[in-house]
Amino acid sequence: MSIHLLLFFILLRPILLFSTSTSSSFSFIGINYGQVGDNLPSPSSVLPLFHSLSITRVRLYDFNPTLLHPLSSSSSSLDLTIGVPDRCLPSFASDPHSSLSFLHSNVLPYPSISLITLGNEVLTSNSSILLSSLLPAINNLHSSLLSLNLHQRIKISTAHSLSILSQSFPPSSSSFRHDLLPILTPLLSFLSRSKSPFLINAYPYFAYKADPNHVDLDYVLFQPNDGVVDPGSGLRYDNMLHAQVDAVRSAISKAGGDAGLEVRVSETGWPSAGDPDEAGATPENARRYNGNLMRMVASGRGTPARPKDPLRVDIFALFNENLKPGPASERHYGLFKPDGTPAYQLSLAPASSGNGTSNGSAASPSQQSAGEGLSLMGYDISSAAVPVWAWWAPRGGALGSLSLVILVWGWAL
Repeated sequence: MSIHLLLFFILLRPILLFSTSTSSSFSFIGINYGQVGDNLPSPSSVLPLFHSLSITRVRLYDFNPTLLHPLSSSSSSLDLTIGVPDRCLPSFASDPHSSLSFLHSNVLPYPSISLITLGNEVLTSNSSILLSSLLPAINNLHSSLLSLNLHQRIKISTAHSLSILSQSFPPSSSSFRHDLLPILTPLLSFLSRSKSPFLINAYPYFAYKADPNHVDLDYVLFQPNDGVVDPGSGLRYDNMLHAQVDAVRSAISKAGGDAGLEVRVSETGWPSAGDPDEAGATPENARRYNGNLMRMVASGRGTPARPKDPLRVDIFALFNENLKPGPASERHYGLFKPDGTPAYQLSLAPASSGNGTSNGSAASPSQQSAGEGLSLMGYDISSAAVPVWAWWAPRGGALGSLSLVILVWGWAL
């Protein structure tokens, strides 16, 4: 199989502005790279995608060497998160040597790994075995990292769904479910001591899908709207994701956690298709959600409760994955189809600077200059090498309207 990078028709603001601000700010954006499909391209063939998206952080859900080898190559420059699947937690919890062996085989060979997640949404799995295994597994893995002097470079965490909250709005009134506190309280202490992030999978789409007649679509898509005021804090929220993140922060505080603990969005996204009863699952809504989200995150703005702390977000997902179970929407979260074509046209234009009252909202696509920013058109996976064109078009300022044509040739893998 071969891959040809089609970064054609990329439109930028003045090159100096873009290179000094956008490239660094996009480090706040990561992407989830799942493998639940039988038609996905080879891992080595997708490396140009990460570069084209200006994404340097990639989350994997396991530690498959077929993925780790190409993604950890010296040329990739990727910061990797790897996952220990739920099924491995009992062995990690019961046998300290299991985690040490895991590190020797699956982590030490790959210096680009910076975060290991143990399980995914374990606390809401309704599995007593997983619940009882989580903390011992984390402690054993951390001890193994200490023994190898890797604890400063590699952090440990676990991702949660918003179902760990007893209520999520208003954010200032949010708290964790009482039945989960025996696990969450020591977990928060560990994360604070080890300087590891608290990971949350947050999907405003689920709220809209559940009640489309009462949830404002503009509010969940980061479009201009009147916003919602938290009566407890007086803070105004103009998008649901920020409200969800601050709800988690409020719950952490009420549980006695460290107020400075980083809350990172480990998953969020919007499906481009779904079943007939799945409201809002359209290419246009997916384009608006992910495009506006990426612009907002790249601007470095935080949430209303922590406006000066940039929010790190991992988009779900890189590809549509055709073997994911559940409703049709589960198989349509990808930015790309498996053949490399975009699931929809995604604009990555830099966010408007704004003037203070929006608390981090992104300008809508209609408010962006048609020639501003970065518009990813796609890439092609085929059996023959073909020439590929990329257009860099600086706009505005003293540089005027200058176009530079860059020819990029495909290569066979």
